[in-house]
Amino acid sequence: MPVGYNEAMDYPYIVETPGTCGGAPRLDGHRIRVSHVAALSELQGLTPDEVAQAYQLTLAEVHAALTYYFDHLEDIRQEWRDAAHLLEETKKLFPSRLPERV
Repeated sequence: MPVGYNEAMDYPYIVETPGTCGGAPRLDGHRIRVSHVAALSELQGLTPDEVAQAYQLTLAEVHAALTYYFDHLEDIRQEWRDAAHLLEETKKLFPSRLPERV
């Protein structure tokens, strides 16, 4: 558990709704997952301002998503690994008919 973490901590702007985005944590009022905001920041190098502008979010919403991400690193990174695994399995079941680009 992260230092300073409080299990009762409430994350403003973050909700988990069964049946919406697979129940994954997302920004309230949007179908944008915390994992997506985190990937834009961590993997693609976008700044919080760039994420906010690209997805019409407030800076507070982006920072809330990143706060949640940093407090739940393993859960979010596992979500990324699961998605990558699902993509590979889907590619095996439904291979592309298009020629591969070099």
